Amino acid sequence: MRLFAPLYDTALRLAGHRHAERYMAALSVAESVIFPVPPDVMLAPMTLARPSGWWRFALICTVASVVGGLLGYALGWLALDAIWPLVERLGKAETFAEVSGLFQQYGFWIVFLAGFTPIPYKVFTIAAGATGIGLLPFLLASLVGRGGRFFLVTGLMAWGGARMEKTLRRYVEALGWVAVLLVVVGLAWWEWQRP
Repeated sequence: MRLFAPLYDTALRLAGHRHAERYMAALSVAESVIFPVPPDVMLAPMTLARPSGWWRFALICTVASVVGGLLGYALGWLALDAIWPLVERLGKAETFAEVSGLFQQYGFWIVFLAGFTPIPYKVFTIAAGATGIGLLPFLLASLVGRGGRFFLVTGLMAWGGARMEKTLRRYVEALGWVAVLLVVVGLAWWEWQRP
């Protein structure tokens, strides 16, 4: 069963539509909460078609994605209240507290990584709300991570054109995981250095 290829093809078709910016904004919001296809699939072709609009496309994508992230955060926060009695009945309240502590300690970096890399951002927006990470660090990490990613994609597309799109498509997965590895190593080193 093919699921992602048709969604990807639809996103590419929408990139050429006269309301492409609106569609991309809607895709960015949805991807931050539930949708499996990232907005990059519209962002790159739109930038290739109109390189001078690269910063505008990145800004629209960033703002819409952060709005979607806030919706995911609210969903996590509300869902936790609804399922908390079940968590307690299953004896998982202590485990949740431990995970919540880790999320509180590394929340900014976790959200930043999810926003910048291929890690599904939606999972972390919902988890951030459920674990109670502060709203301000969540917003800041989302803006920096999502903005960094979308401005990088559009900047590279505007600068390198179709050749860059092919190269980026080929290596985007590896580049994302290298970024994750670097941050994890950095966090491990920082934790090891603490007294």
